[in-house]
Amino acid sequence: MEKVFEVKDLRFTYKKNRIEAVKGISFEVRKGEIFGLLGPSGAGKSTTQKILTKLFKDYHGEIMYLGKDLQSYSNDYYEELGVGFELPVHFSKLTGLENMKFFSQLYRNKNDIDDLLKKVGLYEDRNRMVAEYSKGMKMRLNFVRALLNNPKLLFLDEVTNGLDPKNARIIKDLIREFKEAGGTVFLSTHLMNDVEELCDRVAFIRGGEIVEISTPRELKIRYGKRELKVEYFDNGKTKEAIFELDGIGKNQAFLELINTHEIETMHSGETSLDDIFIEVTGEVGNV
Repeated sequence: MEKVFEVKDLRFTYKKNRIEAVKGISFEVRKGEIFGLLGPSGAGKSTTQKILTKLFKDYHGEIMYLGKDLQSYSNDYYEELGVGFELPVHFSKLTGLENMKFFSQLYRNKNDIDDLLKKVGLYEDRNRMVAEYSKGMKMRLNFVRALLNNPKLLFLDEVTNGLDPKNARIIKDLIREFKEAGGTVFLSTHLMNDVEELCDRVAFIRGGEIVEISTPRELKIRYGKRELKVEYFDNGKTKEAIFELDGIGKNQAFLELINTHEIETMHSGETSLDDIFIEVTGEVGNV
C-alpha cells in the first residue's frame, strides 16, 4: 500500500523553554486509511500535527510525503491538505456562507460550498452571522472549511467535540465518505468511541514517544483477557461463571451450564480502547 507519510526519528524541541516535545518517533501513514494519533494533553500530538502540516519546520529526523522530503514541497503542499483543528477560527461578524467564500479564495481547487453546508446541516443557517452560531454549529462549519479545497489529506483534531450524537454521526459519515473516495485522514481525539468507529490504525503517544501502534482490533485482543463471563439464573438468582475462551466448545462445565440453566448474558474479556488508553498512557480518555 502506498505510503502518504514516512516519519523516521522525528524530534522537536521548543527553543523558548528547551522542552523536547517529540522524542524520536517513527511511524507511517498509508494512503486511504484513517490513522489516529492518541495521547493525553501535552504528549506531543499537536506538535506532530503542526510539523506534518509544515507549521513547524525546525525539526530533526526525516519526513517523507508521497516519497519526497516534506521540506522540499512549496506552498502548493497546502492545496492538498484540509485542516480542522479543535478550536474553530472564523470571522464572527460574517455569515457562515461569507466565511466559507472568503476561505475558498485561498485555494485553486474549490469544492461546492452549498453542497458541503447541506451535508452538515448548515445550509438553512448559511446567512446567519457566525457570532450567532452555537459551538456545535461552529464545529460543523469548521469541518466544511477543511473540505473547501477538495483535499487529498485531512488533519482533524477533536472533530466531533461538542457535537450532539446526531451531528457527530453526520461528521463521522462524511469522514468515511472521504476515505472511501481515496482520501487519507490523520485524526487526533480523546473520544475513544470515534477512534473505534473510524480508525484503521492508531498510535498512542506518551511523553513525546510512541508506546503502541496497531489496529484497534489487535490492541483490544492483545490487552484483553481470553475468557468468557456467563451470567445465568439459578433458583431465581443471578449468578456468574468465568471460563477460559480457548477450547470453550469442549469445556464440559460450560456446556453443562448453558444446557441446564437460563442464560442472561455472555461477555468476552475483550477490553475497551478507553481502558487501553489509560493503561498505555496513564491518563483517562473519554468514552
